[in-house]
Amino acid sequence: MTPTTGPGPLAADRRPRRVGLTHGLAQCLTLSWRGVVKIRRNPLVLADVLLGPVVLLVLFVYVFGGALEGSTREYLQFVLPGTLGLMTLFATMGVGVALNQDVGKGVFDRFRSLPTMRAAPLVGAIGSDLVRQVVAIGALLGFGTLLGFRFQTSVWSVVAACLLALGFAMALCWVWVLLGLVMKDAQSVQGLGAMIIFPLAFASNIFVRPETMPGWLRAFVEVNPIRHLMDAMRGLMLTGPVAEPVRNTLLWMVGFVVVFAPLALAAYRRRT
Repeated sequence: MTPTTGPGPLAADRRPRRVGLTHGLAQCLTLSWRGVVKIRRNPLVLADVLLGPVVLLVLFVYVFGGALEGSTREYLQFVLPGTLGLMTLFATMGVGVALNQDVGKGVFDRFRSLPTMRAAPLVGAIGSDLVRQVVAIGALLGFGTLLGFRFQTSVWSVVAACLLALGFAMALCWVWVLLGLVMKDAQSVQGLGAMIIFPLAFASNIFVRPETMPGWLRAFVEVNPIRHLMDAMRGLMLTGPVAEPVRNTLLWMVGFVVVFAPLALAAYRRRT
């Protein structure tokens, strides 16, 4: 018999599978729904985004409000958008932790054996985190309203502020996706994540006005992406400039995706 030339069936299986845009989008949505199902089966995973905003808002308003603004009501108006930004930072870190755990359990090895778009598992992980972000925003705004927070703009401006926060969170998630893929365990992701989050959060205008800071720290605040998000949130929810802070926030969002998404995909190929 003449030996068969060309790649055999096993080699053919190793060829990269091409997935159309429609099928790829459907796969991303399916894997996002996988994360939602996990939340439905274990609702306690939402405890941090439900109770976290309540605890932080009460502590910051009633512990620091009188000292910083002279009035807890006035400080509530200032700090609620900031607390929303802080919750965005902490909630996105959960993507990297969950991703690292899934990779360690071999879940992504199973995904790789399926005819799925290479980026679908990563996009699905970010998509499922959107549910956590929506819950966190709803809990924070609802509780803040009960405490006395009052929006000073239109309903559409408030909706735009919430959408901007969600978009920023989804863009920032690529940073945590990368960390989740390159770190060895979930504890390392949390530890390094905290080291990144705390300087970004406290060296910003989340809790205090930058004018009260020394010059060298104020210079860092000026280039801190959280500062632009906070300016945009306060402008959309309260009053103040909107166009420039929103533009700068959108530029940072594009930068996060352009820089960290390719790095995350490269790390995913090496890890799996």
